[in-house]
Amino acid sequence: MRPTIAFDLDGTLVDTAADLLRALDFTLEKEGLNPPEDREARNFIGSGARAMIERALANTRVQFSKEKIDGMLRLFLAHYEDHIADHSRPFPGVEQALATLAEDGALLAVCTNKHERYAKRLLTDLKLADWFAFVAGGDSFEFKKPDPRHLIETVERAGGNPERALLVGDSETDVITAKAAEIPVIAVSFGYTDIPPAALGADRLIHKYEDLPAAAMDLLNRKRLA
Repeated sequence: MRPTIAFDLDGTLVDTAADLLRALDFTLEKEGLNPPEDREARNFIGSGARAMIERALANTRVQFSKEKIDGMLRLFLAHYEDHIADHSRPFPGVEQALATLAEDGALLAVCTNKHERYAKRLLTDLKLADWFAFVAGGDSFEFKKPDPRHLIETVERAGGNPERALLVGDSETDVITAKAAEIPVIAVSFGYTDIPPAALGADRLIHKYEDLPAAAMDLLNRKRLA
């Protein structure tokens, strides 16, 4: 049975913060609001664009109606799509790690709460799309992370089996999702989280992508032996 390695996208595979934050700045400024500092706003990333806007509004102690936030979301997404890969880049070592995992026989997939359309566009623009057997966005199914079905369905659509799968992510949402799915999870230490990476509760923490292939295969082998 071939192993399946699923990846979160923002803050895990790709450093997308600069382009997301410029879209957030643009959206808030259109409403006459002051954008937060980048260092603070990085931690708003990870649960989708709407959650990012809602977190920014909460940070400024501003309350808007659902309809108002809907309009801000449309503005955000339009701006973001036009600038989706202006500054976003894969984290160092990503492409070599993907190549090594593929050479080891792993199926690769993406499981993100980013809209599928934007996830595929970003991966294509960064020339990463061909590595992945399946890309699941936050709107691909009727559920999304932290619902474990999002991860399980992603693995199965990629041609894999959840019994021999693993998730790589950067946030509490990723860890909660994987544990609910009874799938091992590796956290990266360089992503977007307001919780210290070592405190996320992942099965393994890595600080660079060069360490991913060995860590992934070790966890998968441990699960199989167990």
